[in-house]
Amino acid sequence: MSGVSLAVSPPPPPPRANTERRQEAAALGGGGVMGSLRVIELQLVAFIMVFSASGLVPLIDLVFPAFASAYILVLSRLVFPSLGGTSGGGGGGSPEIFQGSRLFRLYVIVGTTIGLFLPLAYVLGGFARGDEHAVRSATPHLFLLSFQILTENIIGGLSLFSPPVRALVPLIYTVRRIFVILDWTKDVWINKTLPANAELHVVAWHWFGRGLAVLNLGYFAVNLLCFLLPRFLPRAFEKYFRERDEMHAKMAEDKHSSSSASNIASQKTDKKAD
Repeated sequence: MSGVSLAVSPPPPPPRANTERRQEAAALGGGGVMGSLRVIELQLVAFIMVFSASGLVPLIDLVFPAFASAYILVLSRLVFPSLGGTSGGGGGGSPEIFQGSRLFRLYVIVGTTIGLFLPLAYVLGGFARGDEHAVRSATPHLFLLSFQILTENIIGGLSLFSPPVRALVPLIYTVRRIFVILDWTKDVWINKTLPANAELHVVAWHWFGRGLAVLNLGYFAVNLLCFLLPRFLPRAFEKYFRERDEMHAKMAEDKHSSSSASNIASQKTDKKAD
């Protein structure tokens, strides 16, 4: 979420452990798509299907993940192609883009609570209370966030996508979700009013929804403006272009070595002919 699964992934194990883990995963999963999905990803797929079938997500938000996925694939093929083993999990390079400190990991946990767990509890509570207004307000955010986390987890496990493409996933989704959260905030602060002589639990529920919308707007605005744009995205481009320059330098060196060896061989052949 918001680059979390890509930014703060744990350090990669040694290559041998990677090979053993891939073999174990293949044996357990039988090579199928479902076998390659982790439990959290299956839960996200379930959320997405439920939200899609509920009729609570606007059409533009239902179509947005398809557009974002197509755009990401175009970027990965035509603009920022993968450099092979240098930026993925198949070579010596580390797949992580940003290594966060403990404070940053705490920031991530707080963001996960604010952005995922509390809105999910708010939606479930809305279902239980019969508050369709609350459910309809928060569901589009949860739908897009579930798609974002699922996309990050899948892309983060593949070496087919370069660091800039992986960094653009949370950026694209966060920009869209900020507009969705703005609609959510407007909905609970302007369009929804308390009934006269409301009971205490109704008032508490009303202000919980208002506070949650503001918290999400504040967190993801800060995340976009203070982390994704100034730190995460530049780090991804720096990593990509550094690895590309190293690859080109190695290719030039190999070409020079091959040319030198060819010249030496031709000189020896000339000497023998003389």
